Amino acid sequence: MRQLFPVTDMTAPNAQVSGDPAGAADREWSLDELADLYAYPEDSGVWLRANMVSSLDGAGQHEGRSQPLSSETDMRIFGTLRGLADVVVVGAETVRQEGYRPARARDAFAARRAAAGQGPAPVIAVVTASLDLDLSLPLFASPLVPTLVLTGASAPAERIAAVRDAGVELVLAGDGAGVDPARAVALLAERGLRRQLTEGGPRMLGQFAAAGVLDELCLTLSPTMTAGEAQRIAHGPSLAHPTRFGLASLLEQDGFLFSRYRRI
Repeated sequence: MRQLFPVTDMTAPNAQVSGDPAGAADREWSLDELADLYAYPEDSGVWLRANMVSSLDGAGQHEGRSQPLSSETDMRIFGTLRGLADVVVVGAETVRQEGYRPARARDAFAARRAAAGQGPAPVIAVVTASLDLDLSLPLFASPLVPTLVLTGASAPAERIAAVRDAGVELVLAGDGAGVDPARAVALLAERGLRRQLTEGGPRMLGQFAAAGVLDELCLTLSPTMTAGEAQRIAHGPSLAHPTRFGLASLLEQDGFLFSRYRRI
């Protein structure tokens, strides 16, 4: 059954949404309340959700980065989604552009993660065909939880060796140079990483969408205009048939809309 939740101002008096705690008036939602709202479906098996931000005119980035489109509340939800995930799947270009660092343990999610049998922080899984990575970065050299690198079997042999020599675990998730999205999802699940989250970039999200493995999209609509030629949140070949998603929840604060859609 599909449910449509009302638009909810996270700080408005008497704000309510299906499953919301009462008494959330005149304050931001706590991380626990957000975690309840964004919890992964129970008994869903493998579940891949994406978290992206878009401007009003459809840009997924401004000058190559998503941060200018974001807000404090967007970052709270970003942190909540990470706090719930087993693994964060991200493209190498996003790692380079956004200056990715290792995921950190957060006290606010420690008990919840322990109860779910999760480690202290999500694994970061970097998807790359070229293996053009700075392996000296903390993401690879000193993560709290070991970072994974996903690539194809035909990736440059010398770079495969360099990744392994650096002590970074390599996962071959494709027969060619690139990664097969469906195989990547399955191989991560085999490692017990079933609650999956991708934070982009647009090319990778386009590939996951085209492969039909995206279960949920958490999309922040930023009240900004950028113009220019920035990519949309998903970039790549058109799908033969558009995939329909149903609205699961919708929140509003300071003109930002925080939506959550699930594949129908």
